[in-house]
Amino acid sequence: MERRVKKKILIVEDHHDCREILGLLLTKIGYHVIKAQNSKDAITCAEAEQPALIFMDMALPDVDGVKTSAILKQNPKTSHIPIVALTAWMSELWRKKAWKVGIKTYLLKPVSSQTLKETIEEFTNESLIRANAVTPPI
Repeated sequence: MERRVKKKILIVEDHHDCREILGLLLTKIGYHVIKAQNSKDAITCAEAEQPALIFMDMALPDVDGVKTSAILKQNPKTSHIPIVALTAWMSELWRKKAWKVGIKTYLLKPVSSQTLKETIEEFTNESLIRANAVTPPI
């Protein structure tokens, strides 16, 4: 019987309780969870762990989630990792900022485990990633 490798998901969230609850939820539905509580830790974890996807809070204590995402998208070691905003900030301005730096989608807290799973699968589906890959000209 073939064993499925669990996808690594990085949670970037400064509130301990939110980070732990989200981590438990993702673990329960079958993912390997890595956690970071600020921008600096997020960048270090993303480079070292190479997660399949990052859930990024927008309100971080050192550098906001949009700026952190921009740093990750400009880094060749992490630019390929899909980033999903997961925040309580409902502002259209923040949504636009998020999309401008390459955040794939913007989810509002609280979010269901089904939405989390669907989002992870949508942005980590291998065939989708291959279909969106840039093919060099012949």
